[in-house]
Amino acid sequence: MTHDYVDCPYLTGLYLEDSYVTDIVERASEIKFVLEAVLTPEHPQYHPPGAGEQYCYACGDLVFSEVRRVEWVYRSFRKYKDATGTEDLGNIDSLTSSEGIYTVVGDWGRVHIHSSPDPEFRISGTD
Repeated sequence: MTHDYVDCPYLTGLYLEDSYVTDIVERASEIKFVLEAVLTPEHPQYHPPGAGEQYCYACGDLVFSEVRRVEWVYRSFRKYKDATGTEDLGNIDSLTSSEGIYTVVGDWGRVHIHSSPDPEFRISGTD
């Protein structure tokens, strides 16, 4: 059975579809998506959006640990610029899991991540 990221308890309060991926870092047993993440009111670090902002944003990492295998179906290194000139790799359009395989899709590519534990979101500066 396939599950969506909203079913993952460690990702409660995140809205990935409008979060920005600023980097993707792969290590031997870990892959992390560096994000400017949208927090929803369910997240403990949520606060009302700033002036001129649609969402509450927080910088952090979406971390997949104990990774056994990473399969890139395709990957793009294209960068996008916003009105302020800030660059990013796009959004996470979907994050689903089925039997220990997480499929993550966005403008930057499509990847299958083989990992036992659920991914976690770690806000920068709180480790």
